[in-house]
Amino acid sequence: MKLLHVDSSVLGGNSVSRQLTAEVVADWRKTHPDTTVEYLDLAVDTPNHFSADALGIKVGAQAEPTAAQRFENEVSERLVSQFLAADVIVVGAPLYNFTVPTQLKAWIDRLAQAGRTFKYTEKGPVGLAGGKTVIVASTRGGAYSTSDGGQAMEHQESYLKVVFGFFGITDVRIVRAEGLAMGDAAKASALAAARADIGTATGKAANQDQAALAA
Repeated sequence: MKLLHVDSSVLGGNSVSRQLTAEVVADWRKTHPDTTVEYLDLAVDTPNHFSADALGIKVGAQAEPTAAQRFENEVSERLVSQFLAADVIVVGAPLYNFTVPTQLKAWIDRLAQAGRTFKYTEKGPVGLAGGKTVIVASTRGGAYSTSDGGQAMEHQESYLKVVFGFFGITDVRIVRAEGLAMGDAAKASALAAARADIGTATGKAANQDQAALAA
């Protein structure tokens, strides 16, 4: 089994999403010891924002791709191949200005390739990357999940569920820590809730329940 561990926070060691993705991966490896892990830090290895060069658009009678087009296509190929090779993808996704970090969006733009992760048919789009598990470590300074207004404002978890679903991935699990900027008590409660989510998302909680029943 192959796991792709993706971080996107710009906060380095101060990042809660990075802390949670590390815990998710560690727990996953405990319950799935045959897993090999590949790491991608989008705050360090950031793909360029999507452009005409990334699409490989030719200008006029130009017959060969330009150097810029070849470079961008190589980046896209590396990222989509890495994604498609993984059975499990763990994504650190902090909420920045009501949505995902720009570097995480740039990565997703490279994955969204017709013929690789989706295709169009006479009945509409069909995802080609099904059968994977995605675990999203979602971190938020405020609380968005507990009210209709908050849910309408966030384009982070909702966006990721839609885009991974578009790729054909139906198993998207959320590990959420929200209210992190609302005081020490709220932060402690958020981290406790997220760690409970981790146990569910990685199968650790289920294994512990089975062990208790067998005891």
